[in-house]
Amino acid sequence: MNIRKLQTNETYPMELLLLADPSRKLVEEYINRGESFIAEEGHEILGIYVLLPTRPETVELVNIAVAERVQGQGIGKMLILHAIQTAKDKGYKTIEVGTGNSSIGQLALYQKSGFRIVGVDPNFFVRHYEEEIYENGIQCRDMIRLSQDL
Repeated sequence: MNIRKLQTNETYPMELLLLADPSRKLVEEYINRGESFIAEEGHEILGIYVLLPTRPETVELVNIAVAERVQGQGIGKMLILHAIQTAKDKGYKTIEVGTGNSSIGQLALYQKSGFRIVGVDPNFFVRHYEEEIYENGIQCRDMIRLSQDL
């Protein structure tokens, strides 16, 4: 498997991006401001992440997605570790990520990858998404913010 930057002339794998963020409007907004990296095997895209500069010396991992048929094989962890190294290589001092209160697997994965919970944005998903989101039988309401010093 190879992880590389998605070039500006390449088509974004929108179906993958929408797995991690169901708002096409928000996805289209941040993919144009950030840098996208894809995990591929042959010519098949298996995963993607987007790094978005937010403040001086800070970058946010705003979308990380793995194709459903290959989830649970360590690709998400590889993408997260690649994002952390890419942020370090670019000179960032902090990398942040946000996920839903109902995203139990993602919360565990981010913490295993060195992120620490630094805050909660109550009702973020209620305010920013028209339709209710449910994962693991839990309504996704709050954004859990995590951060890691690089």
